[in-house]
Amino acid sequence: MTPSPFRPVAAGFSFLEGPRWHDGRLWLSDFYTHQVFTVGDDGRTQVIATVPQQPSGLGWLPDGRLLICSMRDRRVMRLEPDGRLVVHADLSHIAGGHVNDMVVDAQGRAYVGNFGLDMRSDAPMTLARLALVQPDGQASVAAEGLYFPNGSMVTPDGRTLIVCETFGNRISAFDIQPGGGLGPRRDWAVFGPVPQAADVRGATAALVVAPDGAVLDAEGAVWFADALGRRVVRVAEGGRILQELPTGPMGAFACTLGGPGRRTLYVCVAPDSMEHKRTPAREAVLWATDVAVPGAGCP
Repeated sequence: MTPSPFRPVAAGFSFLEGPRWHDGRLWLSDFYTHQVFTVGDDGRTQVIATVPQQPSGLGWLPDGRLLICSMRDRRVMRLEPDGRLVVHADLSHIAGGHVNDMVVDAQGRAYVGNFGLDMRSDAPMTLARLALVQPDGQASVAAEGLYFPNGSMVTPDGRTLIVCETFGNRISAFDIQPGGGLGPRRDWAVFGPVPQAADVRGATAALVVAPDGAVLDAEGAVWFADALGRRVVRVAEGGRILQELPTGPMGAFACTLGGPGRRTLYVCVAPDSMEHKRTPAREAVLWATDVAVPGAGCP
């Protein structure tokens, strides 16, 4: 059952991530079928690419070529006009875990997050680096010491990068410098203390909010999926929660604003995020609801 006010758009997926509104269509990655596809409001899908090492974050270069995070081999792939999928950047020397979410700015610079850790509950809690990939594929470290950098956004003026830290109880912001480098990290929103646990299980237990995939709106607020709280949340800079929409029995793991006027909030939901459960199942669903304030910035 779909909880109000959501409506189902499409179903039958393994685990959806990286929703992006682009060129009048919604684009998504499905982790365990390895497909990148578009979906219409009628629920019809079109497969755009297959990424054997698991797709996630999506973005576009200024010339229209699609960039796709290839999670397991820690690469950013590029879809050429002739349909070839080629390596745009190898991030294996930067990423401490699977590469994941990504935002690409208007100049074609990609900011790529990664798990930074082994997701097993008894694994040590380690910090992650955020990668910057230039339009020509050159990669460097943009920021360090982050708690699972996840959903990322660039403000409409192109001057600020906002990054959800899923294991940090916070959303961070960075000034974007000429050339794409980042200034020092600062708090954008704080929901609780940074977990001090030594392992993933302890850090997870200390989370008040687990901000995952996210999107900016025209009032400067952020909609994010709370990966542990079974809800999507709209929050203002400083941390004041403006609105929250529960997702009932389904977990929420990513969201974006799209549709006419970018006033449709699309939410990627699934029963949980456990790989061994999601891989054989097809229980992930795309939901939507209408909102008052349109999307802004990238994505």
